[in-house]
Amino acid sequence: MNKMRTTHTAPRRERGAAAGKLLLIIVVLFGLWWFRPWEAFVPPAPKPEAIPRPVAARGDLAADEQNNIAVFKAVSPSVVHITTLAAQRNFFSTDITQVPRGTGTGFMWDERGHIVTNFHVIEGASGAQVTLQDQTTWRATLVGAFPDRDLAVLRIDAPKEKISPIMIGVSQDLQVGQKVYAIGNPFGLDQSLTTGIVSALNREIESANQRTIRGVIQTDAAINPGNSGGPLIDSAGRLIGVNTAIYSPSGASAGIGFAIPSDEVNRIVPRLIRDGKFIRPAIGIQAAPPNLQRALKLPEGVAVAGVLPDGPAQRLGLRPFMRAPDGSIVVGDIIVGLAGKPVKTLDDLLGLLEQHQPGETVPITIVRGGEKIEQQITLGLNE
Repeated sequence: MNKMRTTHTAPRRERGAAAGKLLLIIVVLFGLWWFRPWEAFVPPAPKPEAIPRPVAARGDLAADEQNNIAVFKAVSPSVVHITTLAAQRNFFSTDITQVPRGTGTGFMWDERGHIVTNFHVIEGASGAQVTLQDQTTWRATLVGAFPDRDLAVLRIDAPKEKISPIMIGVSQDLQVGQKVYAIGNPFGLDQSLTTGIVSALNREIESANQRTIRGVIQTDAAINPGNSGGPLIDSAGRLIGVNTAIYSPSGASAGIGFAIPSDEVNRIVPRLIRDGKFIRPAIGIQAAPPNLQRALKLPEGVAVAGVLPDGPAQRLGLRPFMRAPDGSIVVGDIIVGLAGKPVKTLDDLLGLLEQHQPGETVPITIVRGGEKIEQQITLGLNE
């Protein structure tokens, strides 16, 4: 009985050992398949060499490209970045500090450190800083401003070697299609150059104080926020305008920009530097409202509603509109021309006066009793 029990147990043990060996082989084979250790000994596929491609040679720059570069190199030292400042009271004390308020562009006018920009760039600011091309920053003082033409003059006390006045050109002989350049700081980015052409001449835009600015240059050179006050340049590197506005619903350049012509700038800026303000000569009248002329069906011009005592108009004998004892209106003089140019509105008259200085004698044309009369008037001082 014991032998039979022994005989039957041995085969079972042998079968169990064989099964264990088989299981071990399966585990080892699965591990080899799962971890793939042999892949560490397989050499990687060769990679292509990291060699730059050959550079293609090019010829000389085109003539217009060379001129673009030359104009930028010549003019950019004259262009400055303007940061306006606003006064801010410290919340925890009575100290007042100046913080950045806005940015714009300007350009060097002369060797005395005068900087020209737009009036709307510095309007409402408590101070301004000017950054030159070499990134040095200088505190600026306001010399004078003329909102009617959106012009202002600042001054910095910088060494002469840092001052590079811009060349002044003529705007009266500009032609549509002529190439132009705009240099400025759009969106606060220093020294950006855009190119375009003169798209139109003698446009009209409105100044910050709702006065009409006439004779404006229209250009398709990109002008964006921050370009205001920067120069519009011709292909000879001369100033032909001051970039002042864009026509765009979004506020970004839409290919229609406007610049104040350099002839206006060259007429106004010296007087701002000399007097600190633009003094418009006067003829000593009070203008009647335009609806009065329309109601009376009178010709276009400036109706004289009043004559100031001891003024040029009184000395010349101009007659104002008056009311008769019965309440009817006695028609007076209507100014229809000054210095040989027509006057249709008060804005026309003011614009023509700005082209002259106190003490000058110019022809004036009036309508009196339906008859045109031309006389000479000596312009007075507008106090």
